[in-house]
Parts: sequence; C-alpha cells; structure tokens
Amino acid sequence: MTIYLACTVRGDRSALAAARRICAGLEARGHAVLTGHLLEDHVDEAEGRLTHEAVFERDLEWLGRCDALVAEASGSSFGVGFEVGYVLARAPVTGQRVFLVYDAARRSAVSRLISGNTDPNCRLLAYARLDEIDSFIERHFPEPAPGTREREF
Repeated sequence: MTIYLACTVRGDRSALAAARRICAGLEARGHAVLTGHLLEDHVDEAEGRLTHEAVFERDLEWLGRCDALVAEASGSSFGVGFEVGYVLARAPVTGQRVFLVYDAARRSAVSRLISGNTDPNCRLLAYARLDEIDSFIERHFPEPAPGTREREF
C-alpha cells in the first residue's frame, strides 16, 4: 500500500520516535511511505526551500493517491488535523482509511476530534508503549502479496 504518514513538522516533535517507528514498521512490511522524509531531524530547513503553495499542492496530490493515512497525532498540529479531515471526508468515495495514533499519556493535550474519533473509516490507537505500535501495524497493514496492491484494512 501507499501510505501518507502525517506528523508535526513545525510544531511539537516530541513524538518523533513514535512516527519513526511507524514508518519503519510500514516499510518493513513492504508498504511505501510517501512522507518518510518528514521524519528527518532538519526537515523544516529542507521543506523551507519550497513555497507554501508547492507544499500544499504536493501534499494534496499525495493525499489523493495514498491508500491510507497514518497520523501520529500526539502533538498539536493544524496540518495533521487538516490532512486527517481531508482524507476522512473523501473516504466514503475513495475507499481510503485513516489510522490515528497518539501517546495515551498525552490524551488531555490531544484534540478530542482525534481521541474521540468514531468514524467508520478510522482506526485509533492510544499507545502506552512504543511496542504497541508494532502490533497495531501488524494487525492493520498485512504484508502485500507479491505483485499486488491491496486495500485490506
């Protein structure tokens, strides 16, 4: 599957280890992560070379063609919220799914639109330990059969 991994770029990056674990787990299972470069330490410098419009257009294109959006939503981010809402609004037509992951210890700081999400096209994980992310990925992102592009969730 093609995955859009949403995470905070300009805001609170304290959950970067979790986002990196998500990315590594997805890639190890044979999935393509469009936004893996956003997990680099100096991503804001690299992204800063692009215009705001270029980032918007690129990201909308990626959101339109991903099979699923996985959001590490522990930090406050308008961008992540936009991405989640965009995909969920289109999901009944596109078949895309959203997976929201956040640190359970930060629940009081996480938007209730994230922690309370009951949309049928969404799965939620409030993790207490990073290893819970691994089993979540194994459960929801099976390794694709050779030569296929599956949308199994």
